[in-house]
Amino acid sequence: MTRQFAGAPIPAITVTDAAGQSLDLGAQEGPVLLNLWATWCAPCVKEMPQLDALAAALDGEVRVITVSQDLRGAEVVTPFFAKGGYQRLEPWLDPETALSAQFTPEGALPLTILFDASGKEVLRVAGGYAWDSAEAAALIRESLSAQ
Repeated sequence: MTRQFAGAPIPAITVTDAAGQSLDLGAQEGPVLLNLWATWCAPCVKEMPQLDALAAALDGEVRVITVSQDLRGAEVVTPFFAKGGYQRLEPWLDPETALSAQFTPEGALPLTILFDASGKEVLRVAGGYAWDSAEAAALIRESLSAQ
């Protein structure tokens, strides 16, 4: 976990879903927990149900946005989400890996970044983390309240 990039803005990058709906990350209102992941990344796969539980726990406080960095996009992400049965997460796609290029050019996943309500980075976690723990929700709440 690092705060070395605190204050950096959330990128104005648009991601899409399998149906062609788009999401402009830079236009989000309120705090955002942005998770970059891929179906081939074992720690990422482990985190997905945890992030789904965290999204439920933080409902109305923080929007959890997961963005796949799979080059094959919806072809692999749609069945992955269908199998996972996630209640809160949405299958956003970035098959051009624009977010990885900006945040982790070496391609290290998962990468999770917390942005405050003004769109400024608060902290980031590189690698796996127990997102469904009480400590994770407390860390996010405390980090946002310290702003």
